[in-house]
Amino acid sequence: MFSAITRCINISVQPMYLEDESDPEQNRYIWAYHVIISNQGLETVQLLTRYWKIVNAAGQVHEVRGDGVIGEQPVLEPGQTFEYTSGTPLSTPSGFMGGSYEMENSNGERFDIEIPSFSLDSPESMGQVH
Repeated sequence: MFSAITRCINISVQPMYLEDESDPEQNRYIWAYHVIISNQGLETVQLLTRYWKIVNAAGQVHEVRGDGVIGEQPVLEPGQTFEYTSGTPLSTPSGFMGGSYEMENSNGERFDIEIPSFSLDSPESMGQVH
């Protein structure tokens, strides 16, 4: 599990290689990642947007920006947690990704929180360094 805390909001990510959905002969490697967002602070916050930077083993960068996550813009009161699972493909057997969420508190202040960078390693990549 990979974790980062920004302004008392803990982001934890657990990547999982999806061997059944991947096709190494076609250079198609698929991962799911489970995200847990925990509001450990004293203010209510809402997740507005997401930004992901995905880098494969060849150094190719793909950036993703959009509203919310999985079609939602969750509001988290102090002590609340929101979880979701999503996925990403790569054309190489390994890579990494990370990013940020734009949040807004009840005073209308917007700020970014870190999504920790995490590695994407398939069985085909074992022993390789990226």
